[in-house]
Amino acid sequence: MSRLVVWHDGACPLCRREIALMRRLDRRGAIEFVDVAGDGDAVCPLDRETLLARFHAREDGRILSGAAAFAAMWRAIPLLRPLGLAARSPIVLAGLEAAYRLFLKVRPRLQALARRAG
Repeated sequence: MSRLVVWHDGACPLCRREIALMRRLDRRGAIEFVDVAGDGDAVCPLDRETLLARFHAREDGRILSGAAAFAAMWRAIPLLRPLGLAARSPIVLAGLEAAYRLFLKVRPRLQALARRAG
């Protein structure tokens, strides 16, 4: 099995906090975290604007986005693996995707609050 790659927005305070938690939980080093907001030489399979608009991951050579990408990340972390496996159910994944889309609508306001609390 290949290493999971997760692309994230390192300029987003919410994303930074979540990725910091995921890094701590990823004790096996199963995930490669790539900050696409930075000006580094990150290898991106999609254009940066697309990667910054939604959460993306590559699992077993497939690019996933949104809730499916989160579920892949959860499957790579033993503590969260049951959640990731549950998301293989189309009904569960559809519910998670609906919640993720709602989050995306309020994300700018949450980012502003997180920056102020900073």
